Amino acid sequence: MNEYATDKLRNVVLLGHGASGKTTFTEALLFAAGNTTRQGRVEDGTTLADYDTEEKRRSQSLNLSVIPVEWKDHKINLLDTPGFPDFAGEMKSTVRVADLALIFVDAVAGIEVGTELAMQTVEDAQTPRGVVISRMDRENANFSQVLASLHEAFHSNIVPLMLPVGSQTGFSGVIDLVSRKYLKGPKGDVAEVPPDMAGEVEQAREKLLEAAAEGEDDLMEKYFDAGTLDDQDFIRGLRSAIRKRSFVPVFYVAPASGIGASAMLYSLVNYAPAPSDMPAPQGLQGTVLFVYKTVADPFVGKVSYFRVMNGSLHGGDTRLVVSRTNSEERISTVYVPRGQEQMPIGQLNCGDLGIVTKLAQAQTGDTLCDRQHVVALPHIEFPNPLFAVAVHPRSKNDTAKLSPSLTRICEEDPSLHWNTEAATSEMILRGMGQNHIEVAIAKLHNKFGVDVETTIPKVEYHEAITKHGQSRYRHKKQTGGAGQFAEIEMAVEPTAPGAGYEFEWKVFGGAISNSYQSSIEKGIRSVMETGVVAGYTVSDVKCMVLDGKEHPVDSKPIAFEICSRRVFREAFELAGPILLEPIYRFTIFVPEDNAGDVMGNLNTKRAQIVSMEQVGNKAVITADAPLAEMQRYSNDLRSLTQGRGIYEQKFDRYAQVPSHLAQAIITKHKAERKEEEE
Repeated sequence: MNEYATDKLRNVVLLGHGASGKTTFTEALLFAAGNTTRQGRVEDGTTLADYDTEEKRRSQSLNLSVIPVEWKDHKINLLDTPGFPDFAGEMKSTVRVADLALIFVDAVAGIEVGTELAMQTVEDAQTPRGVVISRMDRENANFSQVLASLHEAFHSNIVPLMLPVGSQTGFSGVIDLVSRKYLKGPKGDVAEVPPDMAGEVEQAREKLLEAAAEGEDDLMEKYFDAGTLDDQDFIRGLRSAIRKRSFVPVFYVAPASGIGASAMLYSLVNYAPAPSDMPAPQGLQGTVLFVYKTVADPFVGKVSYFRVMNGSLHGGDTRLVVSRTNSEERISTVYVPRGQEQMPIGQLNCGDLGIVTKLAQAQTGDTLCDRQHVVALPHIEFPNPLFAVAVHPRSKNDTAKLSPSLTRICEEDPSLHWNTEAATSEMILRGMGQNHIEVAIAKLHNKFGVDVETTIPKVEYHEAITKHGQSRYRHKKQTGGAGQFAEIEMAVEPTAPGAGYEFEWKVFGGAISNSYQSSIEKGIRSVMETGVVAGYTVSDVKCMVLDGKEHPVDSKPIAFEICSRRVFREAFELAGPILLEPIYRFTIFVPEDNAGDVMGNLNTKRAQIVSMEQVGNKAVITADAPLAEMQRYSNDLRSLTQGRGIYEQKFDRYAQVPSHLAQAIITKHKAERKEEEE
């Protein structure tokens, strides 16, 4: 791999719905540029971008892949991203290091849920963008209809930068509107513009000229004075207007056949912003790297993907500081990735993308810089996980390796989280959806040799009381030698929600020595952890030790601990015990047409609708619902909205479980406990 100056680089992220042609597009550009001798196919598992075992099995992109294309003294870094919504975290990270986002739209399917998600991601990041109407050679392809829907969806100036010649099986090439060249067939051979399209070409070119003139003030003056722009000014204006996001350029391509690939190479080199065209973050000095992805490799260790944000990076013995931890990292060899391949390179210049291995502290979103000029670039905001499973190792060997392996796959994908729930003793893995979790489980097996089974997580109910309860209990045990004796009178009552546990010592006259107070509290806390009526943690309770007795010989700490456990249970059962369940606040974004169905479905889940408002063409529904009813809501919402609905969730409070449901939970717990005892 050659070294490239900053103005010769193009960083382009490919976004869009699954199966819209992004991965095949990278193969088409590699082949058209002469970087490969044959064009790989997703269906055959022969593409450079989809190299993971699970990607080949599913014939679907599941991970970000970097594919550099070298053409005419330029390097185009293509960042191929998954199209399925569960992998939105990959889009979030790559948009941060791209200077142009190409949003792929299938010429038959039109705008889909992945398209909308890509559009929103690019809008949030304010990244320059373009649209590729893809798979133009498919039966029933209708680019005019897709173009009309794009005008409505983007609420922006949509201007084709090229025109297609033919469609469906008759799609034969594209006409570049700047040069007026007809680039025909898979090789992009230059041919005469079809006579019947001459008028259409001039009309479309005039609209593109207007868009280019808006790129810079002096070009606007030239355009008003002369009514046109020369090719050099035309190209300069287009690059400036695309960078400023003043219009959305549209391209046409048939990735599988390669038609339009040569035109895309020309367009990306001439019209896409270079890193030097983009505004640089303030205050950068020396070498600054931004880590946008981390891969856990069982053979070489951690692989860190980065962009050079300032200065340049040399191989050898470079030492940089991770600004988050102030720890030093040593970089010996610098590589350029091409899918799975890692190609060593002596130097990467500002704006280029590369990888290094075996960094100890650096994580996704970290900034690496010179110690003399420490700076921290904004972190990547990853979506919060919405789908959870309990993970159970299949063998003792899996048990030993599970925790470190989960940590490594969560470092690789920060939209995955894992933790051990103290209340339920379950190991929980959280992700964006069922597919996301399934892929993570496959990675555990394929990369680290860890096999697990998954179940729906237990809900973390709490036990509480509703009134005052009081009991007295005597613990007496005689075994021939020294015995055990303790007697305690205890009262319990509820505290305010969220107040937690309170303890009060009300013993007067020395009926129980103060030295036994810690043992009594220890017994109470042990019962609170394991529960009284259903095996869940006790919360929001005040315990008062009122009276009791002790024996000068047989009383000891263990006796009062045992006694306190029993008397606390009895008092608790007399205080109107109830079950509390976690209530979450759900904010749901759905197309307006689906709002009624979504609200109806929420009503079946014991949800309380808090509000509904209109934001653009979306309905935003806010509802409070018990977690027990919503653990698989991502599947329900996807079904109700054909994948167009998304939501956020946040813990809100605990609330009482309806009595009929609470009784079923208590009965189940008693049956399980009896089975364990037997």
